[in-house]
Amino acid sequence: MMEREAVGRAFRERYGRAARIFRAPGRVNLIGEHTDYNGGFVLPMAIERETVVAAAPRADRTVRAYSAGLNEELSFDLDHPNPPRRGVWLEYVEGVARALESRGLKLSGADLLIDSDVPAGAGLSSSAALEISVGLALARVNGQEVDGVTLALAGQQAEHTYVGTLCGIMDQFVAALAKERHALLIDCRSLEAEPVPLDTTSAAFVVSDTRVKHELSSSEYNVRRAECARGVELLRERLPGITQLRDVSVADFQKHSGVLPDPILRRCRHIVTENERTLGAARALRAGDLAEMGRLMYESHYSLRDDYEVSSPELDVLVEIARGVPGVLGARMTGGGFGGSTVSLVRREALADFERALSEGYERETGRRPAILVSEAGAGAAEVMMSDE
Repeated sequence: MMEREAVGRAFRERYGRAARIFRAPGRVNLIGEHTDYNGGFVLPMAIERETVVAAAPRADRTVRAYSAGLNEELSFDLDHPNPPRRGVWLEYVEGVARALESRGLKLSGADLLIDSDVPAGAGLSSSAALEISVGLALARVNGQEVDGVTLALAGQQAEHTYVGTLCGIMDQFVAALAKERHALLIDCRSLEAEPVPLDTTSAAFVVSDTRVKHELSSSEYNVRRAECARGVELLRERLPGITQLRDVSVADFQKHSGVLPDPILRRCRHIVTENERTLGAARALRAGDLAEMGRLMYESHYSLRDDYEVSSPELDVLVEIARGVPGVLGARMTGGGFGGSTVSLVRREALADFERALSEGYERETGRRPAILVSEAGAGAAEVMMSDE
């Protein structure tokens, strides 16, 4: 976890006054990948990595944002929007400010100092941690209350309109609303969420970063989304009541999938079966059935690899190494794919062997060392402190 006090001190040194401190976590999705923009179910948990924002209001309408990680300060005027999709990190900040104002929140300018230990490009949603921490900071320092769902929707809108990634709601939702020691079963259509207790006394979730950076906003992500939409159009000829793949049961899919050409058939099959796996995983965790949870994680990975085709050689190597280590119950890629991270369910007595086998095997196969993080399930966004006066 980051030194939040240091962020407050850095703000005072830069801007000459005290700040309020806000934070939002990164996340790892335990199961339910690419289902969110299809109206389906996801099961993420917040991790113990976070983006921290020190913030204080200004009297004008200028927002100045300094990134400690990049050692770069950029600014924008709330009255004069910049053109979107310029490929700069400030778009996440400006995008969420515009989205909050479009939802009726009255903002003035602010000074922001941002630091993060959520690794970018690792599939752990550093972008949502940035959007949600900044959104909460901008609202609160301007005396505005904002609920978690509104905050999540504003972060998603920022991605859609300013960044150009047509992401689902999962990342922003869990960053805003996660509950400590729980995963969050999110219905991405109704935006209802159910905390699912995580008993990690005997086993832990381990994130392994391939150190291969993926671009979630790359064309392939939006291609998959379009393929799913086309699948709905074709299936609607046989199932007239459906509006999203969420509405298609496994039985109905098996009966009517003949109307789908390849690769649309495989894309849709992943989504339909992944929704069923996600609901099954939540039941398994509630029952303490870690073996079933692990089985579903492996199934999810192979579906993402073969049907959705968003894995990568590095992700596949990590999953296969994990599968060969005694005490590993399950493993899968997590996040958008094309690099990023895996998540594995590992018995605690096997953690040392797992980390050694993964590091040595992955370096032998790829020439890289993976970054390995054992994390408990953390809490969602919050104001955490006031820096020293």
